[in-house]
This record gives sequence, structure tokens and C-alpha cells, in this order.
Amino acid sequence: MTVAVAELDFPSPQSSPRQRGEGARRAHEGGISLAIDAPERDVVLRVTGLRKRYGAQEVVRGLSFEIRRGDCFGLLGPNGAGKTTTLRCCLGLIDPDGGEIEMVGKPVPKAAREARIRVGVVPQMDNLDPDFTVRENLLIYGGYFGLPRAVLEERLPRLLEFAGLSGKRDVGIRTLSGGMKRRLTLARALVNDPELLILDEPTTGLDPQARHLIWDGLRQLLSQGKTILLTTHFMDEAERLASRLAVIDHGTMIASDSPRALLSQHVEPEVIEVYGDEAKAWADVHGRRLARRLELAGETAFCYANDAQPMLNDLATRAGVRYLHRPANLEDLFIKLTGRELRD
Repeated sequence: MTVAVAELDFPSPQSSPRQRGEGARRAHEGGISLAIDAPERDVVLRVTGLRKRYGAQEVVRGLSFEIRRGDCFGLLGPNGAGKTTTLRCCLGLIDPDGGEIEMVGKPVPKAAREARIRVGVVPQMDNLDPDFTVRENLLIYGGYFGLPRAVLEERLPRLLEFAGLSGKRDVGIRTLSGGMKRRLTLARALVNDPELLILDEPTTGLDPQARHLIWDGLRQLLSQGKTILLTTHFMDEAERLASRLAVIDHGTMIASDSPRALLSQHVEPEVIEVYGDEAKAWADVHGRRLARRLELAGETAFCYANDAQPMLNDLATRAGVRYLHRPANLEDLFIKLTGRELRD
């Protein structure tokens, strides 16, 4: 049984006018470069022994990880694993029941407001204001950080160009496609030039073309030295973007390392997917003998091996089966570590 938790809301800095003014005075007014008392240490986010309970169920159980400047850290796990709860704790939106969080050099939740001034968030669902234009959404949100109007107007063209929306600046939100809204939400998260970007399933619901545009933008940000915390259910997204990954389930860390290291540690290098009318019979008679590890899911047999050639030789002689030979990927890792059962 899993506990449903609220999705990640987009937090405003929630600072007072005086605090916003002080932040603005510390802002660099030329270009998108807002360095507000940037910490010297290399770790941008450190989570130690995090715990959070909803009623009788502990949904985050002693989770620890850290993200270094310039990294994209992928937080992976099935529904109900504790990902969004972890993000909400990191942002100070809910109080943890135990552990410590330090974000951009500030203790959270004690100094969550000060930390959020230097963080950008892309939530699971777009929450742009439908009553305003593209330009107005960026300007109004930038005002929450106390940025002078002149600074926002100067940044606006570059933010729109980054989002591929230069020709849509005065267009209403309701007329934008899903991909356009998602790119605008990402641009909005950059309005304060954050040290850390937190992305909660940023490409869910987008078509492949829109997903690739978002990926291109995120790779551009990483090349500029931005730091990203990413949660996603798309394993190819994590594989393309993340330099380090953590897989969590039931609120507990299962594994953490670089994508390549995790694959090497946990999954055989070659995979053959066998399907067709005779796939199950072949798997029972031949596959379990030839594969190092075999899993049946529906009509498909997933066969894992260090050397797939003996299986390929056998399959070439069999009628009634089709097969796909491929290298192991993060989806294989994810399923091995968390299982194939459906999570609500």
C-alpha cells in the first residue's frame, strides 16, 4: 500500500519586501547572473538521514545524498517511493521528522526562505497564470524576487530565446501548446538565475519532439555550470542528463552512483527480448538454460546475459518467436531494483 502525497507546488520565495529589496541590491544587474552570497563550498544540496512520516507510514526513511555544483543528479523511484516528499522537504514546504538538509549553504527548513531565493523549481504540472501573457508571467514571477523591473526587462529576451518563445512574448497562456507551456515554466524557473534547479518530472505528458527540446535546454544549462536535481519516470531522460543517480523505493536508498557504474554493478550487459506465440515455451525450455537471468512479463521474456551469442544462435533456429537484441539500459536497472509490479 502506498500513501498518496501532494505534488510539488511551485514555491515563491515568500520573502518580505525588505528581504526582496536586499536580494535585489545584491543581484548582478548585467545579464542573467544573480549571485547572492554564493557559498564557497562545492556541495549545493546535502541531505543527511532525512525522515518523513504521514500518519503511521514512514515514506522517507533515513535518506542521504549530496549534489555537487555543476552536476545533474537524478532521483529515481516508482510512484510512492518518496521522491516528491523529499523535494518538498528540501524546499522547506513541509517539515521533516528527522535528519538535516543544507541547500545552497542554508539550513532547511530554518532558512528555507533565504535558500529558495537561489533556487528554481519546475513542478510536475504547469501552474502558469492563464490570465497573463508569456511576458507578464515572467515579469510577475521575477517580482517575487525583488528584481528591479529594468533587470527583468533586460533578461526577458534571453529567457524567451532560451525557451524558443521569442515570437510569443505577448501571447496569452491559453493559446500555447503543452510543450510551449513546459518550456516557459523552465524559463520562469531561471528568472532569478538560480544556483540549483529542481525539476519534478519535467517532461511528463510531452510528445517526443517537445521532450527533446527540453533536454536540449537542460544540457545547455549544464554546460553553463548549473546544478540540477531531476526526478523522472523516463529512464532515457535520466540516462541522457544525469551524471549521478540515486534509486529509492519505500523511502530508502537502494543504489547510488553514475549511470554507467550502476549498470555495471547491477545488470548484465546484454539483453534479448523474446516475444511471440512461442516465447513462453521457448523461455521455459531453452531460455532459462541459456540466459544468466530471465524474467517473464506478459508475452515477453527478458533474457539477460554476459554473452548473448549462444541465445542468438538458438533463437535463429526457432519458429514462432521474435526477438530484439540490445545493450542493458537504466530501465533494466530500475526494474531489477524496484520490481515489475504496478504502483499506484
